[in-house]
Amino acid sequence: MEKIIDLHIHTTCSDGALSPKQVIDEAVKNGVDTIAIADHDTTAAYTEDLFNYAKEKGINLIPAVEISTKINKCGIHVLGYNFDLQNKELLNQLSLLRNARHDYLYNVSAKIKELGYKIDVESLDKIDAVTKAHIALDIVNNSENEELLIKTFGHIPDKGEFIETIMNENCPAYVKKATITPSEASKLIKKAGGKVVLAHPVAYKYEDNLTLDDIEKLIQDMQPLGIEGNYIYHDRNNNKINEVEFWNKFAQDHNLLSTIGSDFHKEDGIHTLIGLIGEELPTIDSQKILDILKNS
Repeated sequence: MEKIIDLHIHTTCSDGALSPKQVIDEAVKNGVDTIAIADHDTTAAYTEDLFNYAKEKGINLIPAVEISTKINKCGIHVLGYNFDLQNKELLNQLSLLRNARHDYLYNVSAKIKELGYKIDVESLDKIDAVTKAHIALDIVNNSENEELLIKTFGHIPDKGEFIETIMNENCPAYVKKATITPSEASKLIKKAGGKVVLAHPVAYKYEDNLTLDDIEKLIQDMQPLGIEGNYIYHDRNNNKINEVEFWNKFAQDHNLLSTIGSDFHKEDGIHTLIGLIGEELPTIDSQKILDILKNS
């Protein structure tokens, strides 16, 4: 029986709903063999205690991180695997990126308040790797914002719709955040002994209107080992888009590894579950993926 792996999961160390140990428990429940916790700009989940817990539960846990980067057109997420968790240069850069998130929080909150929304900046500032998702959730879940949200959107939006309508580039509360390029992130991961994968290229096609030429240029600049081809995308209206076959062929045509990830944040009855349980996927050689990420 083919092993089930999931190489892109978030925890409460960034913007996920489950703690690292709860993620392990969920992986066990779903029959998953190997996972990678890829929190935004932090490796805080990777403690000795967690590795021991994963071993006790029979879960193979591999080091990972999802680094937030920026190109002219949009934000790009770069996944790193099997790097040295103690690499000082990488850890220092991740710390700088997290600090930039807090500068961003204060700047974007000022614009959001000008639009009339209530936002709990004090609570958000306590989150180490605070993200747009944290900020948007704080706003859409606040009953004091209900009237303005309905006036603006016609309904209470989810966090994704709020971000894409209010916070992203060319939107009323857009703030440029200090960041690094995908190429710089790629070099950091490689210097730390890790393997580089371009996260969810399908998302850049639908969210940011990147063309295949744009993505090919990105790959040329980054020189990643692979792309996250086995990924189920959900748009702002929660429509499921399965282009796994296309992106697997793209990877093959460009001599890239095609990895697999749920990008799990929470179980909501809509988004992909840990292990991509219940999704339509091709036969995946999980062991080959793991071997390449480890040994190439």
